[in-house]
Order: sequence, then structure tokens, then C-alpha cells
Amino acid sequence: MKVGDFPIKGKIVVVTGGGSGINFSFVKKAVAEGCKVIIGDLTLTPEASKWFDKESKSSPVFFEKCDVTKWDQLKNLVTVSLKHFSDVPDVYVAGAGVFEPKWSNFWDDTEMERYAEMDINASHPIKLTRIAMQSLAEKNKKGVVLSLASIAGLQGTYSAALYCASKHAVVGFTKSMTLADELEGVKVATICPGLVYTPLWTDRHDAKQALDRFGVVMENAQTPDQVADLMLEVIQEGKYTGGAVVECTVGGSRIIPEWNISPPPGVGSSVPREVLEKNVKPMRDIMSAYRQKAPANL
Repeated sequence: MKVGDFPIKGKIVVVTGGGSGINFSFVKKAVAEGCKVIIGDLTLTPEASKWFDKESKSSPVFFEKCDVTKWDQLKNLVTVSLKHFSDVPDVYVAGAGVFEPKWSNFWDDTEMERYAEMDINASHPIKLTRIAMQSLAEKNKKGVVLSLASIAGLQGTYSAALYCASKHAVVGFTKSMTLADELEGVKVATICPGLVYTPLWTDRHDAKQALDRFGVVMENAQTPDQVADLMLEVIQEGKYTGGAVVECTVGGSRIIPEWNISPPPGVGSSVPREVLEKNVKPMRDIMSAYRQKAPANL
């Protein structure tokens, strides 16, 4: 019952986060390949909006406002598919994500009840997978679920602990869903990109400070199109089986083994010591402020 090769032409594809960055690049490629596409996102970037206004006049592509932290809105994407295409999606791309925003991260600690970054980056792809499996089973269809994780899901970063935790969750969940390919005909896979030139970095209100703090050199970044090409490959080619975790950096791509993982080749996957020291300084300052409140040693 394995999915095997899965040509995407004519398939229904739903993409969360499809209004910008990597996912928007994937949406354009999917439409060009002859797919019927539903974009689920909070909004479209000006570039995506201009493209959508033109393309939607002649291609089966729809935009549905979707907050991925609201599970009823995720489920609604299937309803939208049934409305427009009289069938459930064949491909589910969990692409929406955030990187250490000021309003949700481990160190600024502004949230009182839950971490929105975990809801967006981890809970949303897990729930979308559950929705996909039920929807596909009810139609007796094979399908593919592809999540966007990060090489941060294969390592740790002190200053971005919550982001790393969320991406580790996606990697672990994907590996745990390996048997869904053989048993249920649903291939669950994930891609772990390295640095990518996207609005996740460039459109931040603190973009310059963030790039400097994290030692990001955009000249070493991949383009969204490069990652989107790999997304199409992973979805369609049977050599990427259920549970596949595929790393994607400027040094190339590879399927990550279960054990004994070596570092990725090429630039952009590590930072020098002096950058690391600058990177952790805000965390040290936060902890130092806490210590200022401690009673003096007797």
C-alpha cells in the first residue's frame, strides 16, 4: 500500500504559509505543474497578492485565511477543497512557521499560558497530519504530508531554544509516522532547510539586529526556489519513503539517517566562536538581571 512515485500533476494541494517565502515559491511551482492549490495563510505578501490576482483568473488556485493555531481553521481547508474541487486534498504541506518572534520565545518569556511558537511550528504540522490521514482514509485515497522543519531540528542553539525544540518535535513526529506509508498509504516526510533567503529573516522588524546576532550571512543562503524544487521532488519520488527527513543546505541535500548523523557540508550551518558569544549575550543579560534580585550571600 506504499505511496511510491506520486506524480503531482492534477493533484489537489493545500499549503499552509503559502502566502510568502518558501511556501509561496512552492505554490507557484505546484500551479505550474498542473495542481489545484489551496493557500492557507493569514495574508499574502504584496508579491504573492499580485501573482494570485492574476493567476487565480485562469488557474485553480484559492486563498483561504487560516490561523494554523486554530484547529478548526486547519480542518476548514479540507472543507474548502471539497467545495471547490469536490474532493479532499492529495497533498498537505505544513509550511507555516515563525522564528523566535519577540511575542513568543523562550528568553523574552512574554506569554502566560502557552508558547505560540510551539503551536505554530510543532502542533500545527502534527494536527494537519492527523486531519490528512482521516480525510484520505474517508476517501480511500493515497496521499502525502510534507512538513517544513529546519536543520535546527537536528541540533541545538541556546539563543533559539524554543525554535529548535519545535523543529525537533517535527523531526521526531515524522520519524514516528514512518509506518503510515506502508500501512495506510500516507507518506509523511519533512524537509530540514539550512539558511534560506526568506521574509522569515528579511521582513522582521529587527532584521538587521537579528541577522547580526545570529551570525547570519545572507550571501550563504539558499533561495526559496531551491527548497521548493526539493519539496516537489520529495513529494513525487518514491525513493523518499514515509518517515524521510531530508536535509537541504547550500552544500546539497541528503536523507538524514536514524543514527550517527554527520554535520552538513558547506557554509551556513555553523557560526564562529565570536559570533556565538555575541549571540548569547542577551540571554546572559536576562539571567544577570534575575541574579540582581537574589538576596546577598550571608
